[in-house]
Amino acid sequence: MKNIIFFIWFFISPLIAGAQPDREIMRCVSEVSQDSISSYIATLTGFHTRHNLSSLTDPDKGIGAASRWLYQKVAGWIPLSGGRLSVENIQYTTGGSGTRLDRKAELTNVMAVLKGTGSQEILLLAHYDSRVDDNSDSTSFAPGANDNGSGVACLLESIRIMAGIPLQATVRFLFLSGEEHGLLGAACMADMARSQGWNVTAVINFDMIGNTLAGETGHRDNTTTRVFSAEGPSRELARYIAETATTYVDNMNVALIYRNDRYGRGGDHTPFLNAGYTAVRICEFHENYDRTHQLVREENNTLFGDLPSGVDNEYVRKNTGIGIAAVMSLAKAPAAPVNVQMNTRVLSNYTELEWEPSSGPGLVKGYYVVIRETDQSRWQKKIYTEETRIRIPYSKDNYFFGICAVGHEGHQSLVSVAD
Repeated sequence: MKNIIFFIWFFISPLIAGAQPDREIMRCVSEVSQDSISSYIATLTGFHTRHNLSSLTDPDKGIGAASRWLYQKVAGWIPLSGGRLSVENIQYTTGGSGTRLDRKAELTNVMAVLKGTGSQEILLLAHYDSRVDDNSDSTSFAPGANDNGSGVACLLESIRIMAGIPLQATVRFLFLSGEEHGLLGAACMADMARSQGWNVTAVINFDMIGNTLAGETGHRDNTTTRVFSAEGPSRELARYIAETATTYVDNMNVALIYRNDRYGRGGDHTPFLNAGYTAVRICEFHENYDRTHQLVREENNTLFGDLPSGVDNEYVRKNTGIGIAAVMSLAKAPAAPVNVQMNTRVLSNYTELEWEPSSGPGLVKGYYVVIRETDQSRWQKKIYTEETRIRIPYSKDNYFFGICAVGHEGHQSLVSVAD
């Protein structure tokens, strides 16, 4: 077959924005509601504490009441899905000697599954437990509005909006316990994903996405969010999130942070990363340490504690839109090509690349070769082809190269970087 190649140079426009924006994704992003987000967070803070050693049986307070509410909330959207949405409780035993929990506990992860037509799976994470500064204090008021009511609200709103939309990829929404005491719920689910052979394309952790005021400095920014990523495939997921955000979410910038997480702290994406999955964290740009894990109180005219008043619901709305845009784009895209090889044996100012075709060939229209200079953090150019090998007039000494698959509607897979 005749080789079909198109060269495209983007000086300013992002790579994914080169395709016509998907109207269904645009509509879904526009439907994210500040009022819904505010309501979810208010309900979560109403459980008094969601500490991992708080009551499992009290009907109104504690982590048990919170997990039951999450299950019931998701179950209420099942009729919207045409049978594609389901929800279940995943229970596990943890704690005791040698752990950060001073006694054993039976904890619950709530897993909602929006079934797709293909084999790929995308995991969205948000922990729903909370705590104050004393690691073992399971009774004090620990509202956890931002940490991590904001992330839970993001996942709930995403389910509400996406429940009725058929997608190629399956999306699992994981509401995780145990984060505040060692990423316990995430470790449980990463083990389950591995043992059950989930075909996971991407893992995105939403943790603390609602604060816009920096403690100490007073800087405020509700137009920038961070995506943390480790080197490797996770970095490509971070770039993908940044590009789809530029296409679909107004007045929001994504700062790519080239480390797995913040100094001295961790998040629920890490057990998945350690298990070999592509995983990133989305997190607010500024943090306020007068709020996180603080006992609720007022001192010297300063209000401490993680209360709903410290959450910018518009900022959560935009972060939720970023997640929906990335997930739906990926869920509509073909699988990424594999085994991308670059010929380094020949000295030439041309570069030769070849790769194995994406699985599900009926979903693939072609491929983009993406190119960036070695000192640039984002892909700068792309070349379209319908073949699985190509020779292009760019020196391998001066550029990095990758390949992504393109579907018939223009949706692009994650980039597979050339070895």
